[in-house]
Amino acid sequence: MAPRMDDIMRLCCELSAHDQIKVAVKNSTKGAVVVGGAAFVGGLLGGPAGIAVGGTLGGLLGSWMTSGQFRPLPEILMELPPSQKQKLYNDIVGVLGNLDWTDAAQLLALVMGNATLQQQITAALLRYVTNELKAEVRYQD
Repeated sequence: MAPRMDDIMRLCCELSAHDQIKVAVKNSTKGAVVVGGAAFVGGLLGGPAGIAVGGTLGGLLGSWMTSGQFRPLPEILMELPPSQKQKLYNDIVGVLGNLDWTDAAQLLALVMGNATLQQQITAALLRYVTNELKAEVRYQD
């Protein structure tokens, strides 16, 4: 990972850990696989009626498996594929504007020392999480 992107990812992780942000990412792919698999097995075992029963049971199981499991945002951010990290990087750099830093520690100090900038970056991070990842956000109580 490029050093500047790594700095931005570390900043996002530190800010979200500081604010104790947790998110639940809806994993619709996993649910779809469960529904499709159950409908397929139902169809093999019971024909057209089996497809309906398998699809229904698979839908319930898939829904239960993918229901909102809240995890710390830094954990989610570190698991992002490179294309999504690049999108987040671009969003955050847009907020930082012409701010210049040499390493992650300096970037973190600059942002944490400026409440307005900190709020703007946190807002951009939350926008990214809700719009791009389709995640539900929760703050730790």
